[in-house]
Amino acid sequence: MKKSERLKTIVELNVAQEKKALETFGQVQKKQVQLQMQLDHLINYRQEYQEKFDAFCKTGARVGQLLEFRSFLDKLDQAINGQEQALHSLETELSRVRGNWIGLHNRTKSLSKLFDAAQADEVKQLDRREQIEQDDRVASGRRGGTKNAG
Repeated sequence: MKKSERLKTIVELNVAQEKKALETFGQVQKKQVQLQMQLDHLINYRQEYQEKFDAFCKTGARVGQLLEFRSFLDKLDQAINGQEQALHSLETELSRVRGNWIGLHNRTKSLSKLFDAAQADEVKQLDRREQIEQDDRVASGRRGGTKNAG
């Protein structure tokens, strides 16, 4: 088997791995966008609820109602905190899968260059062999032509 054929198989396998890594990267990126949107929604909701709480305090609310508001705000804070931690973990994962994809992409480029070089080398070798064969035919034709003339 020619070197270029072996390299072609390796390049094709690497391309498949790179494609899978890119799909994983895209999925994690999509999940990051979703988590960020959820976090933004929670933050906005908490801000709106805080404004309602502030307005409610100004109207002179009962202690029980104020405690319920405060308890719900605490729960929103916990949810926001959890969402921020999940987003941070996902960003770490995103960085890891991005690095994996970049590594595979660079490897594919390098292997493709090796494949191209091997193919070019094989073409040069074939051209040299054909040139040698042609030179041999011409040389033997000249020798054979002089024998017939003499």
